[in-house]
Amino acid sequence: MQGIIHLENIKKSYYLGKNELPVLKGISLDIYKNEYVALMGPSGSGKSTLMNLLGCLDTPTGGKYILNGNDVSRMPDNDLAEVRNKEIGFVFQQFNLLPRLTAAENVALPLVYCGVSKKERTERAMQALKTVKLDDRSHHKPNELSGGQAQRVAIARALINNPSIILADEPTGNLDTKTSYEIMDIMGKIHASGNTVILVTHEEDISMYAHRVIRLRDGVIETDAKNANPAQVSIPA
Repeated sequence: MQGIIHLENIKKSYYLGKNELPVLKGISLDIYKNEYVALMGPSGSGKSTLMNLLGCLDTPTGGKYILNGNDVSRMPDNDLAEVRNKEIGFVFQQFNLLPRLTAAENVALPLVYCGVSKKERTERAMQALKTVKLDDRSHHKPNELSGGQAQRVAIARALINNPSIILADEPTGNLDTKTSYEIMDIMGKIHASGNTVILVTHEEDISMYAHRVIRLRDGVIETDAKNANPAQVSIPA
């Protein structure tokens, strides 16, 4: 059975002059609807490159990528941008919030590109902020929020288009331990509500929450294993 994400012998090389630098050397995998996957690997393993390909931020040099039944491996940039906006919600380590916009305006931003009316944008943004328990901070700007609150705004923004996949790149990388647990608790709830979650992390304790862990090394999949007993989030007092 083909997954919501289907990769077939995906390769990615970068070029310095005439020198080819192969980063991904033939990745084949399926990720299924409502899976919770951690993507791991040391620096230089290719996990960031793979994440960029999964998120349609880049295209492969070779191989095939089928996303929700569509071959996105050869799509032009304009079509890729549309797929990205509809299918994938991104959560980044650096939050990537616009400093002059309020929390609600940051969350609503993807809807601007979809031509949604201002009234509906505001309503949906408030609903998304409610999901991450931050509706009381909707009028605050990023510099008035803590790191954990900023990340929750970023998660609300990722949810705004009801994407089929949430792609989180080191979502706890800049946060203290207690706040990291709070963010992982939210990620668990997002998964439980039916989303497919792909988490890119180098932290073993964070990967333990995922139900499947894929490890990369030197541009290939080293191991791909189910996590028999995924950790449950217990937020320290």
